[in-house]
Amino acid sequence: MKKSWLYLWFTLATFSALSAGMAATILFPIVVNGRWGFVNGAGETVINPQFDRAEVFAEGLAPVRLGHWGYVDAAGKLAINPQFDKADGFSEGLAAVKLGGGGGNPFVPFDPRPFSPFGGGGRYGFINSEGKYIINPQFDDAGNFSDGLAAVKMGKWGFVDKTGKIVINPQFDEANAFSEGLAVIKLSGRFGYTDKNGQLVINPQFERAQAFSEGLAGIRMGGRWGFVDKTGKTSINAQFDEVGPFVKGLAPARQSKRWGYINPAGNFIINPQFDDAAAFSEGLAAVRQSGRWGYVDASGKIMINPQFDEAAGFTNHLARVKTGGRFGYINPDGKYIYNPTN
Repeated sequence: MKKSWLYLWFTLATFSALSAGMAATILFPIVVNGRWGFVNGAGETVINPQFDRAEVFAEGLAPVRLGHWGYVDAAGKLAINPQFDKADGFSEGLAAVKLGGGGGNPFVPFDPRPFSPFGGGGRYGFINSEGKYIINPQFDDAGNFSDGLAAVKMGKWGFVDKTGKIVINPQFDEANAFSEGLAVIKLSGRFGYTDKNGQLVINPQFERAQAFSEGLAGIRMGGRWGFVDKTGKTSINAQFDEVGPFVKGLAPARQSKRWGYINPAGNFIINPQFDDAAAFSEGLAAVRQSGRWGYVDASGKIMINPQFDEAAGFTNHLARVKTGGRFGYINPDGKYIYNPTN
């Protein structure tokens, strides 16, 4: 699957969905004439466009940029004044922030660090929802907290707990967030998985590896993708050109030039027929046919006709789509809730 706008916004949607239940109000970022604000699920503007940049809400706060990055609450009040060079969304009560070194690429809507670090110097630490440092800036890079641990870089990647204590010593070339008790790591050019105690549950042996989802993780060997279980046992032989994560028993998979969807046995439930395909979210999956994106259900039936230049996954009953160079939000019926703007 392409690691592009769609991938980034799918990651964003997943992150937002995980934390949505903790937010009092569900809001969605918009951009009008180069300024960012927020609308609600009915497409009504709740926070007027005023920011240089805005990200999704998580745990009641959203990162916004006004020269520097701070955080806004659902009422539009600056809960944490702009002061950071970069600010991530909150996860498990803490957010990674960066001081020094600049603010990264302003044109990337979401950065699924740590595999796509901003770089450029500076130090990362973690703040609470009041803007107080719980872990002082000291890391070269840092990911979000998951299962009580966050990946941090100090030359090499390791993991810290919420007090800043190093739980897994920095030793990895790359490290991703924990998912279902295991985290993807890279060591000596190969990918494997560590548990929360720092034990290599699955030895580094793969060319690439994805996070676990529904007990399975995509891995690449010999240029082909398959899936392993949490013991490292092959569940689906490496046979696909690309794969995505399982969601409710279906995962996107590409053979040759066409994408379809497989079940945990590795059988195609939706035959390869799409130019591109994303993972399911809220019962629908974005697929591309003849250069346009639409949505299918779990049976493969087209529910929203391909018509968009780009399309993200559904989050809280809305999906962000792009057409004619403009972004808007649609509901599961394919109707615009918020008409496309720039």
